Amino acid sequence: MNRRTMLKIIPLIAIAAIMTMIPLILHAQATNATAKAGEYVGSGLTTSGKAIGAGLAVGLAGIGAGYAIGVAGASGLSALTEKPEMMSQVLLIVALGEGVAIYGLLISILVLFTKF
Repeated sequence: MNRRTMLKIIPLIAIAAIMTMIPLILHAQATNATAKAGEYVGSGLTTSGKAIGAGLAVGLAGIGAGYAIGVAGASGLSALTEKPEMMSQVLLIVALGEGVAIYGLLISILVLFTKF
């Protein structure tokens, strides 16, 4: 990735991070406001944190997989124009990029449905 592309992506990542933190902060404030004196309020915060973590796992894995598939697909298409017999190798490389998104989905499922 060149410097110009990075300068475009960094503000988007910062905005996404801020937007994911807003529900967590609002939920914590609402939970603390409705809690009685001496009551433990950590369970609601844990649920919000798990949801944000699962969303980040899927979102960031999807971004990474999309970038990997884009680069591998463009390079694979260039290779196929010169050597059409490389079709199986190109498909394998593109499928490996898709595996990143599947791993992100699996991690998010584990985070959401695991009690800790």
